[in-house]
Amino acid sequence: MPASRTDRLLQWLLPPSLNIPPTQWLRAGIGALVGLFLAGWLTSLAYGPDIALHLLGPLAASAVLVFAVHSGPLAQPWPVLGSYTLAAIVGLAMRDGFGPGLGVAAAALCLSILVMCLLRCLHPPGGGVAVSAVLADPGLTALGDHLLEPVLLNALILVAVATLYNRLTGVRYPKGPAPRKDLHHTHDPLPSERVGIRGEDLDQALEELGEFVDVTRDELERIILATEQHALQRSLGGITAASVMSKDVQFVSPETTLQQAWKLLDSHHVKTLPVLQDGALVGIVSLSDLVGPAMQQARLSWRGLFGRKPVRMAQVMSRRVVSVSSQHPLERLLPLLCEQGLHCLPVLDGDVLVGVVTQTDLIAGLKRQLLSSANASERRVPAL
Repeated sequence: MPASRTDRLLQWLLPPSLNIPPTQWLRAGIGALVGLFLAGWLTSLAYGPDIALHLLGPLAASAVLVFAVHSGPLAQPWPVLGSYTLAAIVGLAMRDGFGPGLGVAAAALCLSILVMCLLRCLHPPGGGVAVSAVLADPGLTALGDHLLEPVLLNALILVAVATLYNRLTGVRYPKGPAPRKDLHHTHDPLPSERVGIRGEDLDQALEELGEFVDVTRDELERIILATEQHALQRSLGGITAASVMSKDVQFVSPETTLQQAWKLLDSHHVKTLPVLQDGALVGIVSLSDLVGPAMQQARLSWRGLFGRKPVRMAQVMSRRVVSVSSQHPLERLLPLLCEQGLHCLPVLDGDVLVGVVTQTDLIAGLKRQLLSSANASERRVPAL
């Protein structure tokens, strides 16, 4: 049913949701209060209350950005500090060269935007700083070129408070690029990055868009990857670890010897063995854990003439085990087995080991899903 005229009017008038949880509203509000108050108070102590109060307008706008829109490119420290510095210099130069006036203030704003874009420090309140410098009242005019000092002091205090407050409240600021996981220390992209959207695809799309997007490239990539993850979850149709796991689990105990573990790995053609003690999972051993001790025992030495103590799994096993539940969805197993270097995931129901999911199990489950999707598409009757 088409939307009514009233509905279309309301959609046009009402902006879309900001996608900011209410708890973040309060966090941002308190942070802006603290940042603006501290900057204004310390600047008033250094330069007098009149100077501090006249500079609060642009600073309040900056506080909204660094506390409420902290992940955006306009809210990062360099845009704040760079824009305040450049805008103040441009405003002072325009006022000294042409005097105060509306036309001069507008020209200073235009020139500030050009310089901020050139030096990658675009920050909207910087335009207010440039205009304030041109239209300064007698108190600010008396400072002359020293007006740059309280402007920079305000910006430095605000950025320092934002960095401390945001991190104390669980927000990463400044927003740097996410660390890249590189378990193999090679130049290859991660398995999840070899097919699908790549960084150069984003760069090309942003270039073709030809306009400013108020989100960092890394944030945009995270949004797209999260969207792909939700689409993958929908397409996999609720397949869980219980659907693909191996139930006949081969395991060892902490007292199992190195030779016994080798025989299990060889006879069952597996690469990983869970370690159980009294039915509880206490560790895991992989082929790579056993290679070193095996090579050590193969070396000839005078101690070997008198016999060697057997190497037991308690000595070589990894005690930090990544496990999943039987209801763990298949799409959440993918990053564990593809990117984190894990070859086997123990599956627990409570504290009881009920199976394991290996990379082979995962591939078999994905193959089955792909075949099911292909068969379903072939059964569809084409529309006439």
